[in-house]
Amino acid sequence: MRENLNDFAAFVTVAREGSFTRAAAQLGVSQSALSQTIRGLEERLGLRLFTRTTRRVAPTDAGERLLATIGPRLDGIESDLAALRELRDKPAGSIRITASEHAADTLLLPKLVKLLPEYPDIKVEISTDYRMIDIVEQRFDAGVRLGEYIAKDMIAARIGPDVRMAVVGAPAYFAKRPIPKKPQDLMEHDCINVRLPTHGGLLPWDFKKGQHQLNVRVDGTLILNGYPQVLKAVLAGMGLAFALEEAVQQHIVEGRLVRVLEDWCHVFPGYHLYYPSRRQPSSAFALVVEALRHHE
Repeated sequence: MRENLNDFAAFVTVAREGSFTRAAAQLGVSQSALSQTIRGLEERLGLRLFTRTTRRVAPTDAGERLLATIGPRLDGIESDLAALRELRDKPAGSIRITASEHAADTLLLPKLVKLLPEYPDIKVEISTDYRMIDIVEQRFDAGVRLGEYIAKDMIAARIGPDVRMAVVGAPAYFAKRPIPKKPQDLMEHDCINVRLPTHGGLLPWDFKKGQHQLNVRVDGTLILNGYPQVLKAVLAGMGLAFALEEAVQQHIVEGRLVRVLEDWCHVFPGYHLYYPSRRQPSSAFALVVEALRHHE
């Protein structure tokens, strides 16, 4: 049986979006036309591919099996066609990258504003997110995270220098509290905790001095899920924060924040761009990677 690849592409889009409305918008067709396409595919296959409710469309067991079989193959065809299109004089294509706000602001945008004007046929979409998402499942071409959080089966390219964390507090906070001399002293302080979506639990504060390593679970009255909010809270004197040195350095220099436990804050690998090892890089993707690559 020879089926229309467009029908399978429509099926994959609905399965991944979990919605006929969103899938229709992405495919540029009406919702009724898309529903008719899926019904026709189900009739020809003799299988029910989706369970439909008022809120969500979910693949059946047969649908899940079909998605796992043809989804990667259609992605491969799409990638190959994009590579063929790039046989033109200029590289072209769309590249989707997931990154934290800090990485996007300090590394991606400053470098891309220099590259993209030279290559108007390359489009880069940046989605800011703190979650450690599956970039293959979410159909991102690449992700940006700190080096120690990248899976071993990914290809990684360093795009930023090594980094350090910093423990900081506002002068108004320290006017009422003593300066901590060692990480254990943080247990007596009001610390601003961070809970990121992927991790679930509160992020520990990691310290290292010589051969001594400590993982401190701090406590406090405020829990946030984004570092821009952490910065606002620590500047307002709400407690101590554990943040990237670069993000708070100017506030330290200008006296808005006081740094403590500096000798316990060690250096670790900075931001890396990562992507699946099985991905065949297009010329557009290769240009973006090279533009973002960190050079000492």
